[in-house]
Order: sequence, then structure tokens, then C-alpha cells
Amino acid sequence: MAKYDFVNAPDRSGTDSVKWHVKKGELPMSIADMDFKTAPEIITAMKEKVNLGVFGYEWPEDDYFKAVADWFEKEHGHRPQQEWEIFTTGVVPAISAIVRRISHIGDNVLVQAPVYNVFYNSIENNGRHVLSNDLQFNGSNYTVDWEDLEQKLALPLTTLMIFCNPHNPIGKVWTQEEVQRIADLCYQHHVVLLSDEIHGDLVRQGPSYTPSFSVNGSARDNVISLISPSKTFNVAALHAATAIVPNSNLRAMVNRGLNSDEVAEPNLLAIPGTIAAYEHGHDWLQALIKQLNVNFAYAQEFISKNLPQVKVVAGNATYLIWLDVERISTDSQKLAEFLEKETGLVLSPGSIYRGNGNKFLRMNLACPLTTVKDGLERLRAGLTKYSA
Repeated sequence: MAKYDFVNAPDRSGTDSVKWHVKKGELPMSIADMDFKTAPEIITAMKEKVNLGVFGYEWPEDDYFKAVADWFEKEHGHRPQQEWEIFTTGVVPAISAIVRRISHIGDNVLVQAPVYNVFYNSIENNGRHVLSNDLQFNGSNYTVDWEDLEQKLALPLTTLMIFCNPHNPIGKVWTQEEVQRIADLCYQHHVVLLSDEIHGDLVRQGPSYTPSFSVNGSARDNVISLISPSKTFNVAALHAATAIVPNSNLRAMVNRGLNSDEVAEPNLLAIPGTIAAYEHGHDWLQALIKQLNVNFAYAQEFISKNLPQVKVVAGNATYLIWLDVERISTDSQKLAEFLEKETGLVLSPGSIYRGNGNKFLRMNLACPLTTVKDGLERLRAGLTKYSA
């Protein structure tokens, strides 16, 4: 019998789940959380904590920071120094706090569209301008327009770049050379590189991702990596993440920003949950990746066989599949609404990620294979009806 269960999904209808707050019969495959139960080692650590019965103020100690460093060394071949690490309650709260602390109102914050939609909220809600170095799509792959990137980094008002590493929604794992080049360009043009690495553990095949804190040379003084067990282990509601900032001056600024915004204190389960994940979660992660590869292989084969007008743009990371539906519609919002209404399948319209996302849908495959099959059948029925 398998050690971990990726066949049965806990029923989250009627709970406070954001993803499963849907009408009866609907199938949500949009929001990026998984339908798998987290690693039992994490649940055990949390239960022990709850059994203690007293939940006063807490602060992460060396064991927390060591667990983070050990994990990175073992999983990714790069060990951050423990003094580089700062606890924060989440990658998104940290992004917003850092936008406020590192840039000024009216500044440009550079992104690479199509990209995680919440970046735009963090920038625009804080009175900064979004400047996009749009990723170039050749029909099957996305690449960086390096000339455009350099021109935009060189603008006097560009002070911060938010980098998605690996990239959501396209699932691209940036090479070590690409991460180094981006960091070097940011350093050259006095732009702080803020790297969202929340999907870093979820590289399904090929070489591991390159954490920004591991770049060489002076560029390292200019980078902030944000990491969390939340996507890897399906513990988003744990509210635990870590900022890794090698340069002491920049680290002091980040620390001040996180504390000013009160997003630097753990809840009762954040510390034991994270330590358990990073100390005992290696085997569970390998089993998860194996299941995700089964799901992706099934989805790719199903789509090429039954939906030839849809093209899978398959990156090597994340549990999110990026579907090119340009031959069906260039209004992904309208298409997603149609699918939901006609079949109950809830997908993310690519348009929310901007760039060329209006021609794409994003589908979450982090669920039992039976659910993947259900979702794909609904997709086939909906797209056939839409095209008719």
C-alpha cells in the first residue's frame, strides 16, 4: 500500500475553503491550492502543538531558520545563511510590504506578463505603476525580451522588479544563466530584484530552480527571495513564509517593512508546521511530484487526442497547466464564464494575468486523477458546445 494518499480528496464543501465555495455540482480547478491532504508528518506536529493547550506569543528560533536552510541545501543545492532569513506571514503580504518599503509612490515596478495577478494588486493598490517586460510567445514557448528588459530597468523611475521564479501561470523554470542575467541587469540599473519563489519546490522534471539568493557577484546584494511551504505542502492557511535577503542593509529595510505592516509574527502552528514540512517532507514531496507527472501526462494526451484546437504550453514547474485556446477564443474571460455556466468547470481566465493571457486558460491539476478526468471531460463538452 502506498505510504501517502493521492487518490482520495477530503470533502471541503461546507468548510471555509475559498476554492470550494462553489455551487453544488461545480468543479473548481482555478485557485492554486491542492485537493490532496498535506503530509501526515505536518499534521502530527500540528496536533502535538494543539495538545499543549496554551498559545501565547511566539517567535521563530534557530531551529526554524535551520530547517529552511537544510531544506534548500538538500532540495535545491543552495544553502542560505541563517542570518539572511526573516519570518513573514506570507509571500503576498511580504510583496506588498516590500513594495511600500523599497519603492516610492509613482515609481515603476517591473513585472513579466502574463504573470500572477496578485502582483498587479500589490503594485497598483499602493500607488505604483506596473511596467511590463512582456514575455515573448512563439506559439510554444515563452522567452525574455532582453533588450526591452534592459531599457525598462534603465528608466529612472524603475526601482523594483517582481520576478516570478518559477513562473506562474506559464510554469517556466528559469535557467541559472537567466536568473543570473536578470539579477546582474537589476544590479547594474539600481533596481531591487524581488523574487517570488513559492513554486520553487514544484519542479516536476528537469533541473531544480535557481533561487535568486544564490546568484554570484555583486548582484546578490540586490536580491530578496520569498519562499514558503504553502504551495508545496498545501498549507496556505498556515500563513508562514520566509524572506531570504543576503545583504544586511537591504535585509534591515525589508525587516522594517514587514514589521511596520505587522506581517512578521507567527500564529500558533506556523513554526511547528514549517519545521515538520522542511525536516520530514522530502518523501511526501517526491510522491506528490510523481502523482502530478501522471496527471500532466494524462491531461496532455487527452487534450492532443480530443481537443486538437487547444495547445498545452507545458512548463516544467507548478501544478498548473497553461492552455492556449486562441483557436477557440481570444476572450478567455468570456470563455471561462461559458464553461462555468454550461459545465460547472471553474478555470482561471488567462486575461487576469495580462500580457497575452486573453488567449489562455489556467487549470489546476493538483487533485486525484479521477478529478482530472472529470475536469477534462467537462472541458471537452464545454469547448465543443462553444465552438458549435
